[in-house]
Amino acid sequence: MPPASRQPRALVIGGSLAGLTAANLLLRQGWDVELFEQTAGRLEGRGAGIITHPALFEVLRRIGITVDDTIGVAIEGRIVVDCCGALIGRLPLPQVVSTWGRLYVLLKAAFPEERYHQGVALERMTRTPGGVAAHFADGTSAQADLLIGADGLRSAVRACVLPEAQPLYTGYIAWRGLVDENALSPGTHRDLIPHLGFCLRPREHMTGYPVAGFTNSTRPGERCYNFVWYRAADEAIELPRLCTDAGGSVHDKAIPPPLIRAEILDEMRQAAASLAPQYAEVVAKTRQPFFQAIFDLESPAIAFDRVALMGDAAFVARPHCGMGTTKAACDALYLAQMLEEAGDDVPAALAHYQTIRARYGAGVVAHGRELGAHLEGRDTPEARYFHSPEGVMTKIAITRDYP
Repeated sequence: MPPASRQPRALVIGGSLAGLTAANLLLRQGWDVELFEQTAGRLEGRGAGIITHPALFEVLRRIGITVDDTIGVAIEGRIVVDCCGALIGRLPLPQVVSTWGRLYVLLKAAFPEERYHQGVALERMTRTPGGVAAHFADGTSAQADLLIGADGLRSAVRACVLPEAQPLYTGYIAWRGLVDENALSPGTHRDLIPHLGFCLRPREHMTGYPVAGFTNSTRPGERCYNFVWYRAADEAIELPRLCTDAGGSVHDKAIPPPLIRAEILDEMRQAAASLAPQYAEVVAKTRQPFFQAIFDLESPAIAFDRVALMGDAAFVARPHCGMGTTKAACDALYLAQMLEEAGDDVPAALAHYQTIRARYGAGVVAHGRELGAHLEGRDTPEARYFHSPEGVMTKIAITRDYP
């Protein structure tokens, strides 16, 4: 525990939503906080759609961010269309959907610019008397009372403290993209824009919803439509093929969107013709589709004396839960609360954080496996139900508690 006369210091590794949330909360709690992001350059345009939940808005308000109708798009409910485009299911369920970029801009603006360091990659960590030190690839280092690993799926912090915890590929990918709502035909706009919609095929699942536009506006006529299309991709053959760029280089289960080969995009758009015509149009008119391999990650521990893992560095649940951003925000909130209650006794606070958030993270991961069972090829009554019109409308991206 730092002396009462000294301000406690935290290093946050990872400058995305999880890291910014943790950094903002601790800063407002009186901590000296520095944040380090390995990517250089602007991040605002990255990411796609996000389902929000009330707990996420509570955390944003604690940071001082105004939660109003500019934060996302209000949807009326859920629909399911068949592959001919006919409506086969409807469920009134108001929700607010946003984008990664919109939330990033708000969280970044709330954090002092001089404390946000980009192009700085963590290389290793060492213990110090009563603290921890981070050593970066550029030769610099920093010391603190607490280090937070909020650096995502490929976490450098997790690699240091828990190298055996590796993401597990699920056997399918998600194609994603945003299309300007004004580019859609009147019929498709009418059918899709007010709702969170679904279209289902064997081992395929398309979902979509309106979000803030390319200028972050949520006003009608200035929004985008976000789609997520899950498709099987064999790990040994198909995934490496998808991740091979025009120069023949094979990227490890992820490829930057601009490097996706034109023939891969052509194949994807042709395959979309088997979906409802509305969704085939959405895919065809998306400027820069990209895909992400879907993983499960369950860390056996998330607290290590003065090092904490949170967000996707700790647990990665499949996107069907719609809980990734909210889970990360709540991880940050619980850690901040534990530190405050422990009088900034970092090891004691982290032990409590481990007890509460590890159980929650494991519950989200388990639920994601249930929701994605059919997509990975499991054929059980439960898997078929979660892939049915009723199942997707009532179980996908629903606010719920986890044990």
